[in-house]
Amino acid sequence: MEERTIHMELCSSRKQKPESSQLEFGKVFTDHMFIMDYSDELGWHDPRIVPYQPLSIDPSAMVFHYGQSVFEGLKAYITPEGDAQLFRPEKNFHRLNRSNQRLCIPPIDEEFGIKAIQQLIALEKDWIPTAEGTSLYIRPFIISTEPYLGVAPSRHYKFIVILSPVGAYYKEGINPIKIAVENQYVRTVVGGTGEAKTGGNYASSLKAQEDVAKKGFAQVLWLDGVERKYIEEVGSMNVFFKINGEVVTPALNGSILEGVTRNSVNQLLKHWNIPVEERAISMEEVYEAYKNGTLEEAFGAGTAAVISPIGQLAWNDEDLVINNGETGDLSKRLYDTLTGIQYGRRDDPFGWVVKVDDSNIHLKASV
Repeated sequence: MEERTIHMELCSSRKQKPESSQLEFGKVFTDHMFIMDYSDELGWHDPRIVPYQPLSIDPSAMVFHYGQSVFEGLKAYITPEGDAQLFRPEKNFHRLNRSNQRLCIPPIDEEFGIKAIQQLIALEKDWIPTAEGTSLYIRPFIISTEPYLGVAPSRHYKFIVILSPVGAYYKEGINPIKIAVENQYVRTVVGGTGEAKTGGNYASSLKAQEDVAKKGFAQVLWLDGVERKYIEEVGSMNVFFKINGEVVTPALNGSILEGVTRNSVNQLLKHWNIPVEERAISMEEVYEAYKNGTLEEAFGAGTAAVISPIGQLAWNDEDLVINNGETGDLSKRLYDTLTGIQYGRRDDPFGWVVKVDDSNIHLKASV
């Protein structure tokens, strides 16, 4: 990797930090952010940490008109010893570059991207909340900035990282949530952009989410976009079902996002010798398992919520109450193990944790 210096411009005054008990998801942002520019002539260049501020972008920037953008989401945590650490950031940057490839965006040097995040986290370490269930959410994203009203890949981009102290994603926490199976709208199809983390996928999900929220549901369960038969994701999370002692999760088929938490759950289950299978699973199969009493648990898995148990599925005017609407033993074990590793309260046998070195950040910041 070419050694590049990240220039720093510090803010003149610091914001007041919110109380941990008042934190919502994605509403408050830290004092600084990271920016790096791209042009066809210079490649990725001018990496810098600057005060958090509005962007100045031409109204004809291509991102506004053709949606060429990608993003990621990961978190920083404070350990009982007061250290800051990340959870599997290399997986996020692998996925970012897969999204880049699908959206015709130039790849990011993954090692340098992690270095940039570590330096930003080190500078903003006192923004990482310490109350139970809180963390510092990290949002890297890339937008096309070329001023041009033509349908073609942009020749200019910005890579930006912003940080937000957050509480629990769902107010229900680890308690089970109610999910509605979506039969009208689809999230994406094989050959589309479902396996990329791009904003359009989420924009297309809003209508279904809005409709079910009015009926008291927390999220929707997405079915495939062709046959409307096979389960894909739950909201913006990957989904798992425990049926007759075996865990099943939809196989990555080109329209499902490969989640970092999904990968971690699969590894943990294999480590515990719990049978887990990645394959196509239909809603009809889940319904039959419910009817014959072998549907033991269901849960979503994602960075924001970690593990989100599903207590009820509404499908074809019938309510499927799973595990008496209570959090299952496996869901709880997965949640406790993953968060224990993330917060440094449990051993990390997989080498998932990356410590943030802040020993020389104050020297750099004072230059």
